[in-house]
Amino acid sequence: MPFGILGLGSHLPDTVIDNDDIAAWTGASPDWVVERTGVRTRRYAGEDTATSELAELAVRDLLRGHTDSPERIGLIVLATCTPDQPQPATAARMQSRLGLGPTASFDINAVCTGFLYGLDCARGMLESDPGLDQALVVGADKFSSVMDRSDKRTVSLFGDGAGAALVGEVPEGYGIHTTAMTSDGSSADLVGVDAGGTAMPTTPRTADEGRDKLRMQGREVRGWAMENVPKLVDDALERTGWDAGSVDRVVFHQANVRMLEELCDAVGIDADKAPMTAPEYGNTAVASIPVTLHASHHARPLRRGERVLLAAVGGGMTAGAVTLTWY
Repeated sequence: MPFGILGLGSHLPDTVIDNDDIAAWTGASPDWVVERTGVRTRRYAGEDTATSELAELAVRDLLRGHTDSPERIGLIVLATCTPDQPQPATAARMQSRLGLGPTASFDINAVCTGFLYGLDCARGMLESDPGLDQALVVGADKFSSVMDRSDKRTVSLFGDGAGAALVGEVPEGYGIHTTAMTSDGSSADLVGVDAGGTAMPTTPRTADEGRDKLRMQGREVRGWAMENVPKLVDDALERTGWDAGSVDRVVFHQANVRMLEELCDAVGIDADKAPMTAPEYGNTAVASIPVTLHASHHARPLRRGERVLLAAVGGGMTAGAVTLTWY
């Protein structure tokens, strides 16, 4: 019994942060930001907005097109690395905000690859439990909450957002075919937020040192991504029986425009098949794949039978690729 994506939704906050704002915070010129990243604007949620609210609004957007779905949802998988709080799960907060009844709900954290991990989790649980009908897979992050606004290398890239997918049964030949995932803990220090957990609690000292903010070794992250993402894409395509030329649409994690251009070349995908939201929304972290897939669907509706490739890289380091045929 195959399972696939039945519907999509997304939410981006209203406040636009442009490159003049980045210049005022960091001293980097707007032209430098565009040249290095390709990002022109990004969106920030209000200080009092929690990640669960971003996620809720993305799901509400999805459900407007699937009014019969709430009663059929038996599983919620929420991918985030900026949760509302250490516990309980942000998925539980989102479930409450949506007013859903008793539903298995949990968070996963694979940083920017989390949405793909979530799809795989949902598919596996739906396949193994005949009592489950449909699942919500949500990617939501509020990276403005962990930004050091003086660090031009990170604050120029990231924005806030959420995307949601409804996953359920589809006919044979459609839906999710292959997932290829990896994690490399030996590279965990390349990107992340050091303080706030049990290894390094947030204290006045760690806050003064900026250890509660995102730090990234950009060149090393890029190198890891360029080495590992094409390998996983090739693996997923080979196991599905596709080649790069047969893919109709590819949605990459929107790390930055320059890296996306390199990835298209590396995997042999025509850039016209790879929609981008990074120029307008920046890197929305775990939300970037569902947000971009949804935006692409609005711009050019996905056709039944279309071959879709999803691929991501994130902290950890993590990476993943998913092949699916749209229904």
